[in-house]
Amino acid sequence: MNLRKKLRLYVITDRRLKPEVESVKEALEGGATSIQLRIKNAPTREMIEIGKEIRKLTEEYDALYFVDDRVDVALATNADGVQLGLEDMPISLARDIAPNLVIGASVYSLEEALQAEKEGADYLGAGSVFPTPTKKDVKIIGIEGLSRIVESVKIPVVAIGGINHENVKEVLKTGVDGVAVISAIMGAENVKKATEEMRKIIEEVLG
Repeated sequence: MNLRKKLRLYVITDRRLKPEVESVKEALEGGATSIQLRIKNAPTREMIEIGKEIRKLTEEYDALYFVDDRVDVALATNADGVQLGLEDMPISLARDIAPNLVIGASVYSLEEALQAEKEGADYLGAGSVFPTPTKKDVKIIGIEGLSRIVESVKIPVVAIGGINHENVKEVLKTGVDGVAVISAIMGAENVKKATEEMRKIIEEVLG
């Protein structure tokens, strides 16, 4: 599996914008290369049911499927990987429990990026590049902060935070392997079309 290629267009679910399964199908039709199931405050059983649906869809479209935070849900739904933040399960422990999962680490500074790489993360979700409607009090690292992370680590980097069709080129020019998008795709009237347009820009820049 070429992880770098699969991280190019990483679409994250947000039920405040759209129901998960339907929107994921549209994003995959539009060319998303990875999907992350992200549900805060839902019962575990519901997350597993939705996760299994998303697993089926991502297999059909040959995309990767990640679960935010929850190693148990990732394992229960046969996910490709899990995305862990600083307050989630430590990377080394997740690796012990689930040696086959691809582990992504959410980082908000160069120090955190280097630490996550040292702990054995497979890729980084680095941000927030721009202010974002999804997270109010998030730290903004900007294009400069993102560039520093890309230059300093060897593992793939996915940029996240306020990325949309207007600013994605600038983000891709830092040398990231991909972009993670929520609002610009899940908040669009036509999810498939928004995904197609984003994918087109990514392919133009990354080749």
